[in-house]
Amino acid sequence: MFTRINRLQVELPTPRRPDPNAAAALQELLGGKFGEMSTLNNYMFQSFNFRSKSRTKPFYSLVASITAEELGHVELVSNGIALLANGPDPEDEHGADVADAPFEDMKDIRSAASFLHAGGGAMPVDSNGLPWNGTYVFTTGNLVLDLLHNFFLECGARMHKLRVYETLSDPTGREVCGYLLVRGSVHAHSYALALKKLTGVSMENLLPVPNIDLARIPESQKYLDEGSHRRLYTWGEDVYRDLAAIWSPDEGALPGDPPGELEVVDGHPDGGKIPELEGASSAFTPDYAPEEIFEIATKLYKAM
Repeated sequence: MFTRINRLQVELPTPRRPDPNAAAALQELLGGKFGEMSTLNNYMFQSFNFRSKSRTKPFYSLVASITAEELGHVELVSNGIALLANGPDPEDEHGADVADAPFEDMKDIRSAASFLHAGGGAMPVDSNGLPWNGTYVFTTGNLVLDLLHNFFLECGARMHKLRVYETLSDPTGREVCGYLLVRGSVHAHSYALALKKLTGVSMENLLPVPNIDLARIPESQKYLDEGSHRRLYTWGEDVYRDLAAIWSPDEGALPGDPPGELEVVDGHPDGGKIPELEGASSAFTPDYAPEEIFEIATKLYKAM
């Protein structure tokens, strides 16, 4: 089972302006073939289907712990999308007149469905609006093959994050990319080390793919400075701490990253607050006349 924590893994800056087309680009990192929904569901179903867990425990702990982190990545990207898609303009205190076509600009955005279906929120789709699908999930039960696929998946995800990053200028989307680039490198590195333990092949020598140092990404720099590139979290009970047999202090950071020993951290990062977006009555979020809903919610809260 999973524990719910009312925090994002990092705090996201507020966008300079509504930018639903930037949100559409960021959708690739959520519902694309190499997006966070793919990494989550690949690792989650592999962990569910894992054979001989007790006899191969460090490898199971690695996949299971990264699964929990990926749940938070889905949440992080979704919040970034919702922040960027929150537009086109805020309403005044009296709301907008639906007869005045207050969302006329939305017919011209790249992913009109993000407004028409989701009211300006994240959806389980890629940057073209194509739905994420379960055929992206690879789970064979063969440990070497599954880990090899995971290594490939993280390298593909890094490629897509870099390309999406290059399309964005808003600080919100770039912060999402900068953080995920660091954490994705950790996951690729961890799967490479797991494969080395199993096969003797030094997969980590292939990294990074693509071959660009994260020091060139300003939004990644603070996470490198604080050592996030050397850290894996257990995301739960200390029963998962044996992943340190793979993510071992005997191993160091990747070349090009700040040097240091690898470490396993109990629990989870402190994270940042989840942004609260105001509703838009003309988009019927949470309703055209939400006062009654607010009143009911206030009464329920006081009744607690």
